[in-house]
Amino acid sequence: MARVDSGWHQLAGDAPLQEEVRTNLTLLHEALQQAVAGGDLPTLPRSVLTRRLLELIRRSLLDRFRELPAPPEPAQLLRLLVAIERVHQEVEPDWAQHFADRLSGPDGMELVVEVAHDLRSPLTSILFLAETLQRGRSGTINQVQERQLGLIYSAAFGLSALASDVIELARGGDRLVDLDPIPFSIRDIVESVRDIVQPIAEEKGLAVRLASPESDFRVGHPVALSRVLLNLTTNALKFTDEGYVEVACREISATTVEFSVRDTGRGIPPQAMLTLFEPFRRRHKEGEYAFSGAGLGLSICRKLVEAMHSTLLVETAPETGTRFYFELDLPLATQL
Repeated sequence: MARVDSGWHQLAGDAPLQEEVRTNLTLLHEALQQAVAGGDLPTLPRSVLTRRLLELIRRSLLDRFRELPAPPEPAQLLRLLVAIERVHQEVEPDWAQHFADRLSGPDGMELVVEVAHDLRSPLTSILFLAETLQRGRSGTINQVQERQLGLIYSAAFGLSALASDVIELARGGDRLVDLDPIPFSIRDIVESVRDIVQPIAEEKGLAVRLASPESDFRVGHPVALSRVLLNLTTNALKFTDEGYVEVACREISATTVEFSVRDTGRGIPPQAMLTLFEPFRRRHKEGEYAFSGAGLGLSICRKLVEAMHSTLLVETAPETGTRFYFELDLPLATQL
């Protein structure tokens, strides 16, 4: 609370506003204590200032946890985040209508980007805590707990990537790929993709196969490449119930490598192919094939591949599976 009060004290120049800030902070502090304890919440002002202060409290809380020498107990952090959400609902019970009104207004895209930015902060905390627990820094965990933490990490990572996709699309995709290519290992990238999706694959009883080229070290854009392969692999697992998903990298020539993600799923129906790469598309029926509900994933993949001077292609057949593939010009690099 002191951090939030200090920050607003510097921004609010006049005494009446400073007093209003302190009054609101006192009420929010009491409300959060009651929310954590499971009690009834006091009456709170339903104002922009109150909502803004509550958001600053949440961000200050997460910043404080990051500064601690030892990570907090996950249950403690979860209780606090749930309490903040409960207070937020009390402050703005009509948030859904308010959100819809703003989305349809002239600043709708700006609001979407704001939401995406806000999502990344708690998701980063979830990723940090899950990884900390997996490494045993908070105590020994058993195999079941390790598997569950893997699923938590994979889910949070996917949500964080979705938030990044929204932000990048709103920017027009200009920052998707770094300008300067760098040396990297193809094998390291595909193994990293497998490690992230492995908990999801195990939960569905699917195998994840890898195939790397003989000449492993190349020069290119590893971050963009990793993002494409991860998106495609996650999607392949989503629409595959039996069999496997394969991430393959095949040398076409001394400097050209073909990348592909193939699954043994149900295939993509012809009607879905027409809008497969369109962002923010709508599904006409529940259960229809869609890379994601908003269609962001494949749109980002296509933009990334095009930014690397290639084209994302697809082969599919009903009840047989789907294969997304593209070729990249990747000169050989000297192993460091």
